[in-house]
Amino acid sequence: MEAGIRPVMITGDHPLTAEAVAREIELLAGGRAVTGSELESMDGDELAREAETIQVYSRVSPEHKLRIVTALQQNGYSVAMTGDGVNDAPALKKADIGVAMGVTGTDVTKEAAAMTLTDDNFASIVAAVEQGRSVFGNIKKYLMYLLSANLGEIGLLVGASLLGKPLPLSAVQILYVNLATDGLPALALAVDPPERGLMRRPPRRRGEGIFTKRVTALIVTGGAWSALVTLSLFSWAVSTERVLAEAMTMTFATLVMIEFFKAYSYRSDRNSVFDRPFANRWLNLAIAWEIALVVLVVNVPFLQDAFETTTLSAADWGIVAGSAVTIVPVLEIAKRVIRRGQMKEVTAA
Repeated sequence: MEAGIRPVMITGDHPLTAEAVAREIELLAGGRAVTGSELESMDGDELAREAETIQVYSRVSPEHKLRIVTALQQNGYSVAMTGDGVNDAPALKKADIGVAMGVTGTDVTKEAAAMTLTDDNFASIVAAVEQGRSVFGNIKKYLMYLLSANLGEIGLLVGASLLGKPLPLSAVQILYVNLATDGLPALALAVDPPERGLMRRPPRRRGEGIFTKRVTALIVTGGAWSALVTLSLFSWAVSTERVLAEAMTMTFATLVMIEFFKAYSYRSDRNSVFDRPFANRWLNLAIAWEIALVVLVVNVPFLQDAFETTTLSAADWGIVAGSAVTIVPVLEIAKRVIRRGQMKEVTAA
């Protein structure tokens, strides 16, 4: 129930048997039980209304199962129906997700279902829901990270052009950021561990995609701040009469480090970056590897020639790190503001 999933028992067994089992598993705590004969006296609209409080259906026929699934869908629920017999096939086909038993289920049931449990264990459905939510969340993290990174790069280049500044990054530096800096952290986010409290959240609404208001706001915030910081740093470095190569190197290093901080911040669109920040060991390894690479690119002579960089002083590295880390509090504030806004919407509703 904490996961926003409401279990309902639908069985052909005797009412006393069904209610005894339901009480044993605490399914009847907040609902009531009805029989197939009682369903016969209800029309479609009445069944839809009554279905909100019914937890156990007993002595039902295949037709009754089909009507129950239809009534729940009419109320806006996404319905998953489990079954193993031929009489369950119509309801499995009608449900949003039909789940057949792989061991005891008939061929007809398996054919009608969208998913088959190989171990006939109801707990496997819960595990599948958690895994599905985790995969969906990781796709969201991957896209937030990459799109925000690209938005930041575009903003930097367009901003420099509009201000009449030289290009802040060379073509090979842009290529490096897109392929080397963004690649491994993005892949690591795709295998991020499930977020804390994942199964205590309500399911996302039917038809809701990845790019919700929350996700879009975080993408735009991260991209815009990245562009603002790097463009400001480049403009400042040029104004201090540094050579262009040094200004470009500082901008390049800052952009790379911002992406590292973003990777950790985008591990959740809800929770703080400080909630188990290093739980993803693959991300930790990817960032460590990328830090080593950028240090080499900036300091090794033959790589300097290839990537058009120059050696930075300790003070310059301090400026780079200080500028890059500002993305963390900005995204933290954005998450908090979004949470408060959504809480107000829920309260108002």
